[in-house]
Amino acid sequence: MSDVSAVKAALKSQVIETPSWGYGNSGTRFKVFAQPGVPRDPFEKLADAAQVHAYTGVAPKVSLHIPWDRVEDYAALTGYAEELGLRIGAINSNVFQDDDFKLGSVTHPDPKVRRRATDHLLECVDIMDATGSPDLKLWFSDGTNYPGQDDIAGRQDRLAESLAEVYERLGDDQRMLLEYKLFEPAFYTTDVPDWGTSYAHCLKLGPKAKVVVDTGHHAPGTNIEFIVAFLLREGKLGAFDFNSRFYADDDLMAGAADPFQLFRIMHEVVKNGGLEARTNVNFMLDQCHNIEAKIPAVIRSVTNVQEATAKALLIDARALAEAQSSGDVLASNGVLMDAFNTDVRPLLAEVREELGLARDPFAAYLASGNQERIAADRVGGEQAGWGA
Repeated sequence: MSDVSAVKAALKSQVIETPSWGYGNSGTRFKVFAQPGVPRDPFEKLADAAQVHAYTGVAPKVSLHIPWDRVEDYAALTGYAEELGLRIGAINSNVFQDDDFKLGSVTHPDPKVRRRATDHLLECVDIMDATGSPDLKLWFSDGTNYPGQDDIAGRQDRLAESLAEVYERLGDDQRMLLEYKLFEPAFYTTDVPDWGTSYAHCLKLGPKAKVVVDTGHHAPGTNIEFIVAFLLREGKLGAFDFNSRFYADDDLMAGAADPFQLFRIMHEVVKNGGLEARTNVNFMLDQCHNIEAKIPAVIRSVTNVQEATAKALLIDARALAEAQSSGDVLASNGVLMDAFNTDVRPLLAEVREELGLARDPFAAYLASGNQERIAADRVGGEQAGWGA
């Protein structure tokens, strides 16, 4: 796309969803480092998300995680979000932190445990109804640690049965987004280990079931952009969970480890219509900021995704198609590299200025004094979510 005005329009309309849990304390399996000023309830999480949106202009949606973000009055929570200029995004289930789920949740050998897990998923659909959320996002830690521990095919049958029940509960304008993860915490088999497994279940369920691509959930060397292109072609890409990783599921800031990979992914998104409203792809961050300040880190992640998107939009599609059709390998690669090597920060600064925002959202937030205010105001109590 060589028309700068069209590039700017696409960047202005971009929507990046931020995760409620990204604003709270988190850590590794070894240690959680608490920070001052983290949210003590879901309302304060929304307030922090509103800061990110206020400085970037492209983050009006917030994912909730149940039970971490469970409240008595979802109408009040939704109303507060609207007051802040936000709306509720995906509702994320949690069937991985209860002792009953040690051997699995919806794939557990005990039907009573499976019933409890499925009931939680149905509760999440109720919360979708109450908040206006369009998406139910599912991730299962289910799997086995040892050969012979359970029936591999039987667990797929149990998974399919639970998914089908929840799918039938969805409203006409609601979707099921099925995430996958290569390994951890199960180390022998994982019940939804890859995009093919997720795709197969979603295909069987129907048009309201889509695949979630978490950029940290792949074996080293996996070509994630191929997965993205394939799922877009099939109409089955529902959402991204953007983060970076060096070794496994590191959940670092998007674009921190390999900005070229993020650019390649966004190239396939742009080329295959993933930014268009008709495809309805949800671009979400799924990150845990273990040692860095939360709000600034989320802002940095949002701007990293913006930069990758801007570079992808600047690719000369005509020149690329001509080089590809003529079999000119070096010219084809050169078109992509020219776009990737473009410094798009001045362009994005112009876009923000035209939106009435500061040219540098990261610096503007740090200068606002909000970080110091929340550290002073949020004293006492416990943070909302895991890891405190």
